[in-house]
Amino acid sequence: MTFYYVEKSSFTIAMTTPRVLVTPAAEATIDLLRDEHGPLMFHQSGGCCDGSSPMCFAAGEFRVGGADVWLGTIHGCDFFMSASQFEYWQHTQLTVDVTKGRGASFSLEIPLGVRFLIRSRLFTEEESKHMEPVLDGEEYLARTTAS
Repeated sequence: MTFYYVEKSSFTIAMTTPRVLVTPAAEATIDLLRDEHGPLMFHQSGGCCDGSSPMCFAAGEFRVGGADVWLGTIHGCDFFMSASQFEYWQHTQLTVDVTKGRGASFSLEIPLGVRFLIRSRLFTEEESKHMEPVLDGEEYLARTTAS
């Protein structure tokens, strides 16, 4: 899904290009997990056991800070990535999907016999002009704890 600035009559509607999307299959898995665990969050793993995978946690279970970047929300869940990894991925739109098979991680979906995965593509030049803003983890925490 791509959003652009749309001019209509004498006003402009500002729309942004989301950095993270989610498939309907992943949304269904998120719904199952939310029913069991309550509010959820994602953090894009930077490697180790399961390569680079989106990890799903109960909200607040994974501590984010200044070394993390908030990319947006997917299906009501905040999505984070390490700042160093974001340097490499900042030009790509991520889509969270789900597939059968067990991953080797601590992500909540593993007992269901599925695992989340990332599909990615480069943003077009036009999309890059209208990117959804990111927040570093500390900015995110300051905004959410102040509300």
